[in-house]
Amino acid sequence: MNKAKIAKKGPFLVDLEDMKTYAWCACGESQKQPFCDGAHKTTQYRPKMFTVHENKQVYLCGCKQTSNAPHCDGTHKKL
Repeated sequence: MNKAKIAKKGPFLVDLEDMKTYAWCACGESQKQPFCDGAHKTTQYRPKMFTVHENKQVYLCGCKQTSNAPHCDGTHKKL
């Protein structure tokens, strides 16, 4: 399996809403980073679906190499 395209060598700080489901882009091809816009349809990747249970700000992975998807784990510092 090829590695996903690096969308950004750093995280995206985003505001998430309580009880809302999100689709994090895993392929790196989306034009709506860090969220999915369907661009993965030409790749082997599928978005990571997740729901939050409170309003909060989080860092979502931009390099697409995290081992804690969709959250940034600092992997971008080694790229």
